[in-house]
Amino acid sequence: MTPQADAVLELFRETGAYLEGHFRLTSGLHSAEYLQCALVLRHPAAAEKLGRLLAAQLRAIVPSTPSVVVSPAMGGLIIGHEVARALGTPFLFTERDPETRKMVLRRGFTVQSGDSAVVVEDVITTGGSTRDVVEVLTESGAIVLGAGSIIDRSGGRAEVGVPRVALATLEVAAHYPEECPLCKQGIPAVKPGSRPA
Repeated sequence: MTPQADAVLELFRETGAYLEGHFRLTSGLHSAEYLQCALVLRHPAAAEKLGRLLAAQLRAIVPSTPSVVVSPAMGGLIIGHEVARALGTPFLFTERDPETRKMVLRRGFTVQSGDSAVVVEDVITTGGSTRDVVEVLTESGAIVLGAGSIIDRSGGRAEVGVPRVALATLEVAAHYPEECPLCKQGIPAVKPGSRPA
């Protein structure tokens, strides 16, 4: 891991955001480790610092400053806002339609054809939420330049359709429930995130 990744993970530990136990992830997979970004981002100074660091990494992979930063609600809201502040751009977010479960822009948010965007998320495991946001933006005619997250739990393997960066990339074991060693031991799984699995 890079010194920056070590410092980011230490910030998670200091704020009680690095959890150990038996967790059911949004993806439906199970894991013995969980990074609860809300616990670190509740500290404004930490959120601002992580936003500046992620903005710097995004600047290194995108050809120009984007027109807008877009995040999926709920997890990406705070970090997306902080990245937008650091980049000096507006911030929008997508939400899942309660009936279709598809990601949509609501609340009067729009992007115009030709707008450039970056997508910012708190944690990527499979990349599903980020891919959903990329799809919403491209269907609206926007050009998605890249994506970023605080944490990449996929070991760098998650594909989102655009270049991607993360402040810390981890190789965290995640299992399907039927293969989960903690389930086999009878240890109940908890769902700590913002969306039902």
